[in-house]
Amino acid sequence: MGNAPDLQLAKARVHEACGTARRTMAVWLAARTTGPVIWISPAWAQDQLNADGLRDWIDPARLIFVRPRRAEDVLWTMEEVLRAGAVALAVADLPGLPGLTQVRRMHLAAETGAAEGQHAPTGLLLTPGNGGAAGVETRWHLAPDHAAGPEGWRLERLRARTAPRRSWQIARNNTDRALCIKTA
Repeated sequence: MGNAPDLQLAKARVHEACGTARRTMAVWLAARTTGPVIWISPAWAQDQLNADGLRDWIDPARLIFVRPRRAEDVLWTMEEVLRAGAVALAVADLPGLPGLTQVRRMHLAAETGAAEGQHAPTGLLLTPGNGGAAGVETRWHLAPDHAAGPEGWRLERLRARTAPRRSWQIARNNTDRALCIKTA
């Protein structure tokens, strides 16, 4: 995400992204990893991603979509993906907020995956509204900001264990399509 070093997400931890552009943030992060990305969302969700629509950001072949049919299986799947340590990024697109116990289980699973798997996995929970999942390492809010350009966003770090609240204007560079920080 541009050139700001404090926008890195800690590996082997679970983070939260909320706001109307939360899926965009997940795609940004996916583009910065190598290998496959697991994207988990409920089978009944009506706003599923179309991998071909992400071609400007990431090779659609890297995305593996998992669509559990039961609500409890979405978080269970996320936990198992993190525990395996087989991918660098696992995304769970949630219809609501997970409980603290569920988030703690995912942190432990990510730590196990980092120790025993091929990757130190990063977990990203996409939550509706302004988020608020208890126990996450960081919480980010992303929304469109067309003052920064047609492909501009306002990114806010709402919560972090080791960093203060902060916001950035981010835009996509027209030359190489890379993200750049407009203002800090």
